[in-house]
This record gives sequence, C-alpha cells and structure tokens, in this order.
Amino acid sequence: MIVGVWQSNYIPWKGYFDYINSVDVFCFYDEVQYTKNDWRNRNQLLSTNKFWLTIPVNSKFTQEKISSVTIDNPNILSKHFKSIKQCYAKAPYKDQVLDLLFPIYSAKWTHLSTLNHTLIKTICEYIGITTKIINSKDYELKPTRLERLIHLNTQLGATTYLSGLNAKNYIEGNEHFFEEKNIKLEWKEYGPYIQYPRTLPIYDDYVSIVDLLMNVPQNQILNYITPNG
Repeated sequence: MIVGVWQSNYIPWKGYFDYINSVDVFCFYDEVQYTKNDWRNRNQLLSTNKFWLTIPVNSKFTQEKISSVTIDNPNILSKHFKSIKQCYAKAPYKDQVLDLLFPIYSAKWTHLSTLNHTLIKTICEYIGITTKIINSKDYELKPTRLERLIHLNTQLGATTYLSGLNAKNYIEGNEHFFEEKNIKLEWKEYGPYIQYPRTLPIYDDYVSIVDLLMNVPQNQILNYITPNG
C-alpha cells in the first residue's frame, strides 16, 4: 500500500496530479499550519506570459491550520473563471474544461480547503486518476510534525510512504522512525514530462494543470503527467 500525503493547493501544477497518480491512497493534509505566499491559494496560468490567479483569504485565520482558512472575497472566483475563459479562448478543449469548472466556480465557497479539495478531485476524475482520496481530519493526529505523519501512515496501513521532496528538511536523518513501523520511505521525483502541444509557442511545465487540460484531449492527459523515462 503506497500512501501519499500533501496539503491541498489551488488548481495545482501537473506534478501534483502525477504524485496522486503514483500512490494507492492520497490524503489531503490540511490540518497543519497555513503557509502564506505559497500554492495553497494561488497558481499561474500561461497566455503570452505567466500570470497569477490568487484567492484572497481572511488574514485573521492565516495563523491557523489550512482547513480553517476562509476566503475573504468569494466573488473573486467568478473573476478567475472569466480569466481562465479569456486566457484559453482559442484552446482546442476549452468547451469541455469550462463545462467542467463552471459549476465549481459559480458556487459559493467559504473555506479555501473545501474549494481546493473539490477542484482537485474533479480534475482527477476528469483525467482518469482512480487513486482513493481521503482527508487527514478523519484520523487521529499526533502533536508533532514527524510523529503525526508517521502515525497517519500507520493508520492508513501504509507499506510505502511516497514523500514530496520539500519534506526532506525534517525527514532526512529520521528515516529509522519509518523503518520501525515497517514503512518504506521513498522520494517522489517529478518528470521529465513529455511536452504537450499548445496554441501558443511558449511553454512552461510548472503552471496550473488547467493549461494542460485546455490543450490536450481528455483521454490523453495522463500521458503528459506520467514521467517519461
């Protein structure tokens, strides 16, 4: 049983979905401290250049866990949808993707985490990712960072934990704690990915997956989020 654990991000890049597709169980990890100026509430699209879509959040909640953070201006989502529509006006698969996203962007959301979860799960279903997706709030969580992560993996029945590279700063040197629980620790490597065709000549691997969805047929998208070699 390969388990992945990651905080939710706003319309993440394709590597996020590569990670979900690489595990048997993916756990949203939003019962941890919210981080400012991160990917939780923003991402980039690509037109003639890159530009940000940012969801303003209520500042009084930014010192709390991600799941507690509220959206400061829910009306911003209609503006984001308009930006997506304008950015990809000439993209070959815009109609399918806009139909997919419209119900989400037209709904009223109060919490960032709930919005992110819905977007990520909807995109997973659209592109054919069948990984089981769960939420860390439904499990017992220990007080310290490393202990919490290992105990969560234990509860999920993990035989392998696939970690993102950003966690190396607190996991490296502590691998034996995973071994003691009979959990193999592996590190996720991203790419290299096959470059997909775009309506514009510029290309960037690290923008939101929305760019990929707009430019590639639904049944071919997984080919472009699976590392090539």
